[in-house]
Amino acid sequence: MKPKLLFLCTGNSCRSQMAEGWARHLAGERIEVQSAGIEAHGKNPRAIAVMREVGIDISGQESTRLTDEMLEGTDLVVSVCGHADENCPLLPPGARKVHWPLEDPARATGTEEEIMDVFRAARDDIRGRVAALVDELGK
Repeated sequence: MKPKLLFLCTGNSCRSQMAEGWARHLAGERIEVQSAGIEAHGKNPRAIAVMREVGIDISGQESTRLTDEMLEGTDLVVSVCGHADENCPLLPPGARKVHWPLEDPARATGTEEEIMDVFRAARDDIRGRVAALVDELGK
């Protein structure tokens, strides 16, 4: 039975979407992956663009609100922002939670290129974290 992994964020628009995309790309079929938000804010076009730069298309992923059904059978919840960490519901027995305090690239300011550089840095940071997590879950 493959592990079930859930990335949780405030709005499921950026960081959790990138994490889901990386996990699907790096783990393939070995891990069941989904992402959700405490709320659903829609997908961030810049997150889609920077993931596309590395050959990963997350445009088909949905921005969804966390439900009890999503938590059922989940082995690991990764909160990627403080708000989601603080507002994470009670997890089912056997599930564990990890918190990654990631800065929100959607709050970046400056020129378009400066903002995109913040998104790229977030993308690359998330990739490293997800790669380590996939290795851990694969053992």
